[in-house]
Amino acid sequence: MSSVYLITGVMAAGKSTVAQALAERLPTAAHVRGDAFRKAIVSGRAEPVPGDVEGEAQRLLRYRIAAGVADQYAAAGITAVVQDVIIGPELADVVEVVRTRPLYVVVLAPHPEAVAEREEARVKTGYGAWTIADLDGALRHETPRIGLWLDTSRMTPAETVDAILAGRAEAEV
Repeated sequence: MSSVYLITGVMAAGKSTVAQALAERLPTAAHVRGDAFRKAIVSGRAEPVPGDVEGEAQRLLRYRIAAGVADQYAAAGITAVVQDVIIGPELADVVEVVRTRPLYVVVLAPHPEAVAEREEARVKTGYGAWTIADLDGALRHETPRIGLWLDTSRMTPAETVDAILAGRAEAEV
């Protein structure tokens, strides 16, 4: 049975790595990278920075496109593993937009110190307009407690995938 996994968390939480590893572990799966839809806007792209109305509108569009792609994969019998930074009240909105069930929501929530270490080790940098503390605060205080929340501070990607697969019942929305 095809399904959708939605992997979210702050930047440098390990979403891309975990989503890829999860997709590789499933029998037939696609890795849907939300950021690809942001990058697809060639001209007129507005970055999602606080207070930028167009950037916020494009971010919400990106979520809707990713949800639609996930539903299309699932309709074709392919499990979709979607990963993006979807925190705050928008997480509940995205859950409503995805039509496919079962839908598994997984929130990667490593401690800010672990995120800082990971961010420092990455080639790309995600933080600028927001700080790690800003996004971590939004994750922990503004994001609805739906799905499976994992403190992945000391977990490897393989251990995280194991926890996701073992915690499917809790992750299902």
